[in-house]
Amino acid sequence: MLPFKALFLAPVLLLVAAPALADDLTGADRFLCTANSVVVCWDDGTCDNGSPADLNVPQFIEINLAEKILSTTRASGLNRSTPIASVHRDEETIVLQGYEKGRAFSYVIREKTGVASAAIAAEGRNVAAFGACTPIPASR
Repeated sequence: MLPFKALFLAPVLLLVAAPALADDLTGADRFLCTANSVVVCWDDGTCDNGSPADLNVPQFIEINLAEKILSTTRASGLNRSTPIASVHRDEETIVLQGYEKGRAFSYVIREKTGVASAAIAAEGRNVAAFGACTPIPASR
């Protein structure tokens, strides 16, 4: 189990480093996001943090704002997708929210930097992921 202070310090350190790894999403309707750090907490108060692979979280998520869908990449072999119920985009932030199969999710993505935070709530557990996004070029 991770010490309480480290649980909150790790995401802060990640957010400081993440802008160098992300891209400007201005005008993009499709982008690829990767999780750099994941924290999972259960209803008994215990939490674990680690890489997406360590915690059974997809490493990459494709976001398609035009079709309002989140999906895993083909290469992942997971073949998962879920609809986005709400998309809010202003000058600086993209906010996505949805619900499917007992799980509610929210993403907050800084449009100019691509820095992303996601939260998923399900019965008995919550997942927080921190990462970065980059535009997916239009098909040729």
